[in-house]
Amino acid sequence: MPDGYRETIEKGMSAVRYFDGTMSRGNGTRDEQRARLKREIATADAVVIGAGAGLSTSAGFIYTGERFHKYFDDFAKKYCFHDMYAGGFYPYQTLEENWAYWSRYIYINRYVKPPKQLYDKLYELVDGRVMGDAANQPKKDYFIITTNVDHQFQKAGFVKKRLFYTQGDYGLWQCSKPCHKRTYDNKDKIVKMVLAQGFSIGEDGELIPPMQENGETDFSKLSMTVPSDLVPYCPVCGEPMSMNLRADNTFVEDEGWQEAADNYTRFLNICENQHVLFLELGVGSNTPGIIKYAFQNFTAENVLATYACVNYGEAYAPEEIADRSIVINGDAWEIIANLLQ
Repeated sequence: MPDGYRETIEKGMSAVRYFDGTMSRGNGTRDEQRARLKREIATADAVVIGAGAGLSTSAGFIYTGERFHKYFDDFAKKYCFHDMYAGGFYPYQTLEENWAYWSRYIYINRYVKPPKQLYDKLYELVDGRVMGDAANQPKKDYFIITTNVDHQFQKAGFVKKRLFYTQGDYGLWQCSKPCHKRTYDNKDKIVKMVLAQGFSIGEDGELIPPMQENGETDFSKLSMTVPSDLVPYCPVCGEPMSMNLRADNTFVEDEGWQEAADNYTRFLNICENQHVLFLELGVGSNTPGIIKYAFQNFTAENVLATYACVNYGEAYAPEEIADRSIVINGDAWEIIANLLQ
């Protein structure tokens, strides 16, 4: 972990010392706070966006229900789990079965766009450049830090150098050991894995299962294993590859991760005494030091800063910064779409 980013995280975690635990649900009506958020985005010198799992959930990346059963009912019935997340932790007996499950999981949560255009709307709100035209300048000086691993910001058009995926990327593999600090793109092999199981891929990139006449997935035509020659192994030591996801101390912080961490720290230093909007979207309480505590702390230290929390059911701000906070309890899709009107 780069020294600068380590210091940033430690600074964020120290936020609990700044606040006595009294929380505010915001000042003013919901409409007033939405109007204030729109003004802040327009007038701030810089916007730092912190995105959590709730943002992708709002965009339609649901890990339960119809979406889960469409792609994983064979695994669910065999192993008695009820959501994609739980299936990712199941100790499958073979690597062929493990990668059959994970290839479906990766493909539908990394290589397709979400059902709702939330990330595109956020791009339009904050960046707004013509995609592919790097000469155009963004509407707003910004940086994005996210604990999400689905890569949807970059797919929406946000510039890579302004993004920091702290917890990894569904699109990357690493050595499970790990014997070296490098990650590997997995798309080509993931596509081969899902096709080998009996899926097809639509023109829009959708993963299409074989269907019964009633419109439900025909799991009798799907394999729950992948061919052994598709199982990924480390090219250096020969150990099985694993996902580049932060779950324990084997997580690889590769060169790209280190560069992104440095970019984030550098951006925070540049706008330290500016009018900054720290915009928290869909961040829960699993890893609060990375975004939530850090954003609250940075706001407390910079009298020109504003803290905004958009969250469904967990929207609050410390009382000590309530006068410089915007708190909106609601669905991010609804809020962001409304700001563009």
